[in-house]
Amino acid sequence: MGDLNTVDGKLDQIHQPRKILVIRRDNIGDLVCTTPLLAALRARFPDAWIGVLANSYNAPVLSGNPHVDDVFAYTKGKHVASGQSQRWAQWRALWQRLRLIAHLRRRRIDEVILPGGGQASARRFARWIAPRRVLVASPATTGHEVERSMACLAAYGIADVDITMPTPCTVVADVALANRLAASLPPALAGRRLIALQLSARKPKQRWPVERFAALARQLYAAHDCGFLLFWSPGAADDPLHPGDDAKAAELVAQTRDLPLAAVPTHELAELIAGLSLCDAVICSDGGAMHIAAGLGKPMVCLFGNSDAARWHPWRVPHVLLQPESRDVADISVAEALAAWRRLPAV
Repeated sequence: MGDLNTVDGKLDQIHQPRKILVIRRDNIGDLVCTTPLLAALRARFPDAWIGVLANSYNAPVLSGNPHVDDVFAYTKGKHVASGQSQRWAQWRALWQRLRLIAHLRRRRIDEVILPGGGQASARRFARWIAPRRVLVASPATTGHEVERSMACLAAYGIADVDITMPTPCTVVADVALANRLAASLPPALAGRRLIALQLSARKPKQRWPVERFAALARQLYAAHDCGFLLFWSPGAADDPLHPGDDAKAAELVAQTRDLPLAAVPTHELAELIAGLSLCDAVICSDGGAMHIAAGLGKPMVCLFGNSDAARWHPWRVPHVLLQPESRDVADISVAEALAAWRRLPAV
């Protein structure tokens, strides 16, 4: 295998790779922001085999992606369910990971691409897979996460305009799942424009208070006679492995009982993708759901707390971004959110 290389020039050995593997094993948003890179690779190498190594948590982002031939996923240790069988599950996850590495080695991959600079664990995976060459974007690369991922394309001689103005992100909903979900919605939502309210956020300073979601929904309903789909991560708030927002969702449903609103707990990522695909617009905090909505082409109002808006804002979709000076979304008022909605194109 060649050494790990920081991309700072064009390739001088492999100009037409037959097999390319992209490793993106971190969060949902990171993988969504890698989809323009996958589209560019497919356009540049239409006959190549293009695979992606993801994890069991974020891999559904690529289900149905037209630019990828195969998606490989493994379970991270922190995603193994707790309980009496946890140790066995961890050993099984390790065994599956070793089998996956052996399978990828047998494929004799030409190039592994590590978008965004590549975490240390991703670099280890690259070494274990033993490709002919590894491409790692320079850690000095700046800009949006999409642009950081696309920086690897400089090694293939793709023009700067293609790197700095890439295509939108791509997320594909399961049509059958979306149709089943649509059929299960209450009659009160039939024929209405649907607005997604995404309640959950991983970071505490990205969590907008329940009562403000309720107040905003009331004002939007009064102005537009619209309906709402409420999304959240199911589970108890004190679950150490997979904390959820069941209590907050129940509170919001209680506060909006007289509105046309359907609660949509998303136990699986595919359910979230399918549910968001049914909506006309989205109101959410920065996070995986925001990037999925962008990949589905949904206009949105997005609330940013203590995260880098320049790096993580919704990519190439109509949006209005609110980020208070305090970097805490709890300091965003209902009036500010409503004003942002009114500035949103095509609502």
